Amino acid sequence: MELSDTARISLRNFCQQDLDDMYEFCSQPEIETVGWSAHKSIDETKKVLEQWILNENIFALVYKNENKVIGYIAIHEDSEEGRLDTKELGFALNNQYRRQGIMSEVIHCILDYLFSKDILYVWACCFQDNISSKNLIEKIGFAFMQEGVFFSESFKKELPSYEYRMSKSDWITKN
Repeated sequence: MELSDTARISLRNFCQQDLDDMYEFCSQPEIETVGWSAHKSIDETKKVLEQWILNENIFALVYKNENKVIGYIAIHEDSEEGRLDTKELGFALNNQYRRQGIMSEVIHCILDYLFSKDILYVWACCFQDNISSKNLIEKIGFAFMQEGVFFSESFKKELPSYEYRMSKSDWITKN
């Protein structure tokens, strides 16, 4: 998948050189709002990084001004119905770079890309206590669809979530 850069962010697949930057944001306690435990060691991050390198649908967010990986965005297949015209987003950002419009910029870029292809729907979900992601998803214009439940392997429990959807037609109308 060939994605365009944004004004401040280069989007690319992960590589071994990203280990220290990835550990920095994956070890922050706030990362747990995405459904997995904060990394306790660089070895833990190394194992995850090896998986992410192999997944061509997980992208490093490289902050151009510092040439530093400050987060990720994943474009997942439809997990509910297996629809080929539907994708799901997952994302996280280093705390030091939040509230600067960076993730909004990245998601706009991803939506532009996906809706230029054969994708008709994109879902974005967040845990109900993740107010930052909820606000971001709503600000971008995703429509609230339903409350849900997500089982976190890391925490070994179900967590209540909000599920949002953006349709291609709504995206075109809004932009």
